[in-house]
Formats: sequence, structure tokens, C-alpha cells
Amino acid sequence: MPRTRPWPRTGSRADVKTRVRSSGVRLAGLACVASLSACSPLYVLRAGYEEARILWHRQPIRALLQDDALIDAPTREKLRLVLRVRAFAERELGFRVGESYTSISRLPTPPTIFVVSAAPRTRLEPYTWWFPIVGRVAYKGFFSAEAAGAEARRLQAAGFDTATRTAAAFSTLGWFADPLLPHLLDYDEPTLANVVLHELFHNTFYVAGETAFNESLANFAGSRGAIAYFTREHGAAHEHTRAANAAWQAELAAAAFFARVRARLDALYAATLSEAEKLERRAAVFARIRAEFEALTGTAIADSRTGAINNAVVLQHLTYLTDLHVFERAYRQNGRDLRRTLEAMQSTAAEAAQPFEAVRRHVEAAARESDLRQKRHRRGGDLIFPGHEEMVRARHGLDARGLGHVPGQSSQVGEGTVGVSVAADQ
Repeated sequence: MPRTRPWPRTGSRADVKTRVRSSGVRLAGLACVASLSACSPLYVLRAGYEEARILWHRQPIRALLQDDALIDAPTREKLRLVLRVRAFAERELGFRVGESYTSISRLPTPPTIFVVSAAPRTRLEPYTWWFPIVGRVAYKGFFSAEAAGAEARRLQAAGFDTATRTAAAFSTLGWFADPLLPHLLDYDEPTLANVVLHELFHNTFYVAGETAFNESLANFAGSRGAIAYFTREHGAAHEHTRAANAAWQAELAAAAFFARVRARLDALYAATLSEAEKLERRAAVFARIRAEFEALTGTAIADSRTGAINNAVVLQHLTYLTDLHVFERAYRQNGRDLRRTLEAMQSTAAEAAQPFEAVRRHVEAAARESDLRQKRHRRGGDLIFPGHEEMVRARHGLDARGLGHVPGQSSQVGEGTVGVSVAADQ
């Protein structure tokens, strides 16, 4: 819901169990300004107007903190938290923060972003929109419910499932100094820190055309980053650290749930059945999914406008929840060093045609490297015969770093991928 006043009076807790973050939506609209052939003129004008309005009303957070009469104590503490978190992101995690989140947009009525997504009715594949700069994106953002509704109806008429939701935050991927939107101050401290870190990570790393990878990795970065920040500031036993940990564990559980959902639906859609039969059977599958999700989380899984569950709704969740366990495994392989883990993920995915698959191969290779080292350690460090380790590496397709052996190149024994932890966490 849009806020009706610029500042919250209490530190109310927002329900963020359902994915409401949608980074890149605003940039997708702004990118159309550079190529009017890609988007309708009305869409371009509205996106440009709303972004200009947000930027025009920016006010430096540090200036606000100097005026005791302007903001109340809870708001003051959250604004200070935002500045501390962005400093942590830059200093400890190596994020490119620029001037983002050094200001707040003091709009009396901040715009609500409505996000439309779609999918074929018998395939779990996202419908995508193409924009300059960011490539294909699996959602489209609007600044009016009417425009979002019209786009959803157009897609439904073409035979697609659709879902519409609102977005809590956005990133222009560093093109502008993104301000804090005032409604984010309604979130509790762990959630606020998570959102800021999530969006700042988008400024740091973004793979054009890979919506789910960008959002899932940013979800990991924001969640683990919040844990690291509060651990560093307050210790592992502090309530904010525990809350950030609990939120991440809930994300991992939801990710595992939706991985099972994907497998169930993929099996149905791959079956040798008519489309009518698939649609009939999926109704029963969706009913079970709805009941299981509510039992797991205590919240509903449905389109925010219609209350329906369909492929587009499932993909909305998978956009933020794909392969979180893989990122978590990489984090543990890297000695719980979050910065090193994120840098490894970025390096692995940057030029990959399929970034999820590239990261999975990286993690599996590191696991095989670790197994090799453990076997060697159990033998007291002695190899069975000269060249044995190189032979094992070649058999498993590993180079000296455990990242995939290239035929014709020598394999040298080298260090593994274990790093030093940024901050201890549970």
C-alpha cells in the first residue's frame, strides 16, 4: 500500500515472507528512454516522470540526522542503520555502492510499483520482455494498477498465466544514486538491512537477461550480508542477528519447497497428455501446493490481485529462491567468507551462457577437490605413487584450483578455495 505520510511513527514489522523485492524494474523502464522502439511512448513517459519525481525529492540522510525536530527517534536509528549498512557493504563486502542510499526520497505519497509476470499454462518457463541495457527480463513494472491490469489481461487473452504483485524496492544498477524510499523504514532492522544489501548488490553485479540468477544471488547476498553485519556489530546472540539467521533459514526452507514444486510441475508438463488433461491435473497439484505452502510458512501463495495460483505465481517465487542451497554450499566451502564467496560467484557467472549451471559446476568441482584433500590427509599427506593426485584430478576433470581441467594444459597442485570468514555467524 502507498504511504500517506513521509515518516513512520513506529518501527512496525512488515510481512516479508512472500518475495516482494523486484530490482531492475525501474531501470527496465528507464532503459526504454534510450530506445523508444522498445517500449510504448506512454510507458516511457510515465517511467521517466516517476523516476524524476523520486530523484527530485531526495534529501541527504546525514542532513536529516542533524535536525532533531524533523524526525523521531525510531526513524533516526533506522536512517543511521542504512548508512552503517552501506558502509559495511562497501568496506567489508566490496560492493560498488556509489552514492546510493545516502539520501531518502521525501515524497508525501511514494509511488507503488506493480510488477507483472507471466508464463505458458503448461510450461514452467517465464515470459520475458526485452529492454535495452538489461536484456530480457521476466517481469515488467508499472506505476499504476490500471496499466498493470491491462498488461495482465493482454497476456491472459494470449493464453498465458499471469501474476501481479507490488515491489518494495528497486535498483537502477548504479545508473542513478538510488534513494531510500520512506516506506522501507516500516521494516524491522534485519529486514531493512537485508533490502539495502540486496539492492546494493545489484549495483555491483548484474547479468543481462538472467532475472532469476540476479535475484536469487542478490537474495543470498542480502540475507547472508545482514547476518554478517549484525554479527559484526552486536554478536551472534543479539536479537537482530538471530532474526536475520531465522529469516535466512526460512528462505532456504522455501527454496527447497519450490524446488520440489518445480520438479512436480515439470514432470506433469512433460507427460504424454493433452493440454486439457494437463490443465485438469495441475489444478489438483496447485491445490496441494497451496495447502503445503501455508502449512510451511503460515502465509498464502497466490496472485495478489486474483487470489489464484498458477505457473506465473510459482515462477515469481523461484525468481528469488533458485539454487540458494548451492550458494550456501559455496559459502561454507569458502570458510564462511562472504566476500570471497560472492566474488567467486561473480567470476564464475559473469561470462557464462548459463550462470546457474556454471556455479553448480564450480561448487561440485570444489567439493571433489575437498574430497581429494581429505583422502590425502587421511594417508598422512603421502601420495600412493608419483603423479597419483594429477591422475585423480584428470579423472574428475579438475585443474589445480578444482575449477575444471582443460585438456592439453598441465595440472599443477595448488591451493584450494577456503577463505577467511568476514564475520562469524550461526
